[in-house]
Amino acid sequence: MKNTDSGKKRESEQPDVDPNSFAAVWSDSVRITGVKVAYYHICHTKLWLFSHNINLEQENANVQIGKQLHEDRYKKKRRDVTIGNTMSIDFLETKGTIRIHEVKKTKKMEKSHEAQLLFYLHYFKKQGIEATGVINYPLLNKTQNITLTPENESTLIQEIEDIKKIVLGKMPNPKRKKICPKCAYYEFCFSGSEYEK
Repeated sequence: MKNTDSGKKRESEQPDVDPNSFAAVWSDSVRITGVKVAYYHICHTKLWLFSHNINLEQENANVQIGKQLHEDRYKKKRRDVTIGNTMSIDFLETKGTIRIHEVKKTKKMEKSHEAQLLFYLHYFKKQGIEATGVINYPLLNKTQNITLTPENESTLIQEIEDIKKIVLGKMPNPKRKKICPKCAYYEFCFSGSEYEK
């Protein structure tokens, strides 16, 4: 692998990893994470920007509310489990079958929540670990169980290929959606923009 002239690692550089995890984490030259899988279902522009190290969400009010909700509601759980640079799981239950939990405020982006959790289950499967998933909606007092099946895993693998193409291509033009005004990237995309209004 070659470095850029500046000596900084490029997205295409791959670290030494366990060969069993390679397919789950890398799709050719792009590192795949749960967040990227979620963003694929939300906005391809956001996915591209995040993948190119333009991260504007750290100070976003909605993100901070979600983090506070997670901390307040699940204090006794094993929280914020980080695995490599691939995933940060909200909390785990390890008695009996491993259950991977993600905490979300609303179901407005339910498809992205499901896809993110399916990616985690796919990754665990590649490690030889059987697990199930649960999406927790504490403000709604609801949960949703997620199971990896041959059908949804096949769809996920195709989405990973699509993510690779998006990340390696040019930035997709922003497309205005109902969710845009609450997005941390809103001003970046639409301030004085000629893109879709």
